[in-house]
Amino acid sequence: MYPYWLEIGGLRLPTFGPMVVLGFLSAHLVIKNELRRRGIDPELSTNLITAAILGGLAGAKLYFVLFEMPDGSTWGETVRTTFSGSGLTWHGGFLVATAAVIWTIRRHAAPLPAAADAIGMGLALGYGIGRIGCQLAGDGDYGVPTDLPWGMAYPEGVVPTDEIVHPAPVYETLMGVATFGLLWRLRRSLEERPGLLFCVYLVLAGAARFGVETIRLNPQVLWGMTGAQLFSLVLVAVGIGVGARLLRRQPRAADLAKGS
Repeated sequence: MYPYWLEIGGLRLPTFGPMVVLGFLSAHLVIKNELRRRGIDPELSTNLITAAILGGLAGAKLYFVLFEMPDGSTWGETVRTTFSGSGLTWHGGFLVATAAVIWTIRRHAAPLPAAADAIGMGLALGYGIGRIGCQLAGDGDYGVPTDLPWGMAYPEGVVPTDEIVHPAPVYETLMGVATFGLLWRLRRSLEERPGLLFCVYLVLAGAARFGVETIRLNPQVLWGMTGAQLFSLVLVAVGIGVGARLLRRQPRAADLAKGS
């Protein structure tokens, strides 16, 4: 693991940030190309990514500081965590970023379901790449101890451990890339029902995060589940519910013509 990609004297530049940027850039490329293919102004992608970055990072950090900081943390520790590269929650970022992205789409009068399909593809790939930064940094996103042959220790991580644990960020990267691959294969066949591809993304992303939480160190909050697991169940339920409604609805002639 490489928590810092450059160290000169007292200056240390963390690897987490560049990987997050690479994730956003990858998502931007996917979203831009998919919007263009669907006949939507591709320049909207820049506004969407900007909204996602600002909303996602703010929401992820705010949720962590408000709900996941250890009991008894001092103001100094809270301030340092607020401006550090660690301490980001996926579900907190997802909520605020979603609100910001929806507002951006509405503001530009773009079709929400079709834009959401493109965004889901970008999110899957960008999230998977961004998690590489967590692995390189060793920022505490790893899992519980394991004796599996691919278990790892993070002795020099931002949140160090000498125990052999599940490399949870690696799992999330693999699942993110796999989700993107499946969405990429389905994007044309589901195009006649705008919004359905995003529903598939919600189900896959929610199920993947629910699964990885079973080997993570996050505290349980309700019914033996973590906050991320509860949120993941909501994503799966929304994806299934909205997807079933879209499947019952007859596709519009314009969508059929576009998909042919």
